[in-house]
Amino acid sequence: MPRHTISVLVENKFGVLTRVAGLFSGRGYNIDTLNVGPTHDPDLSRMTIVTHGDEATLEQIVKQLNKLPDVIKVQDFRDGSEYVDRELVLVKVAVDSKSRAEVMQITDIFRAKIVDVQPKSLTIEITGTDSKVEKFLDLMNSFGVQEITRTGKAALPRK
Repeated sequence: MPRHTISVLVENKFGVLTRVAGLFSGRGYNIDTLNVGPTHDPDLSRMTIVTHGDEATLEQIVKQLNKLPDVIKVQDFRDGSEYVDRELVLVKVAVDSKSRAEVMQITDIFRAKIVDVQPKSLTIEITGTDSKVEKFLDLMNSFGVQEITRTGKAALPRK
């Protein structure tokens, strides 16, 4: 099933996140990633939700979201030309004296940043599109990923 990115502009009120997440779980829809943060207007927050589903499922999700109280605007980003998206990942990679330079070189090639250095690990921050992040993580897996945390996708419309 195709992945869909949905942007939901909501009033910044108690319980809105619970209602949105409840809509998905109550109907058996899975949320792959959910990113929520304030906007330039302190009264509004933007949720970026990534989910799987066919067109009919997605249409139903968008209709249900539009019916929720405190939802201002719902946008279904159907193709990459409609929006800009990024994800932030922190990954702790095992290193030794032999592998440290190679991990640092790959980090540099991907324009990632080393944010913590320990005797047996490096913690790296990488920001980018899904494909960039996944390629970087695939390379880091060969060294030994010890820990990872991801923000989930954040997206804004181009227009």
